[in-house]
Amino acid sequence: MSTAAQAYAKTARTTASPREIEAQALLKAANKLQHVMLNWDHPDTDFAEALLFNRKLWSILLSAVTSDDNPQTLEVRQSVANIGTFVLTQTAELQLNPQPEKLKSLIDINCNLAAGLSGRA
Repeated sequence: MSTAAQAYAKTARTTASPREIEAQALLKAANKLQHVMLNWDHPDTDFAEALLFNRKLWSILLSAVTSDDNPQTLEVRQSVANIGTFVLTQTAELQLNPQPEKLKSLIDINCNLAAGLSGRA
């Protein structure tokens, strides 16, 4: 990566809002899952890595949303917690019984939440 590109990336990270950072992380997870789904004929370590990344991300989001100092309303926090519970359950199920069509719901959830966080919903 060029020095200019590195400087731009650093500036983008330091000026992005927490909501935008969360949206970017959700899109990154969705992209990883999408890559696995589109290349299902050759599942390899990408499958396990994509599920692990998504699980870790949602664990962080669940931790944040259930924190007492979270500024969101209880209704919003509960909705995100319910979605997070579904995502983690679906992820565990996929680890035990891999099925490419079940990745679609995780991809859609991540993309839709990212769009909402970015104000594009």
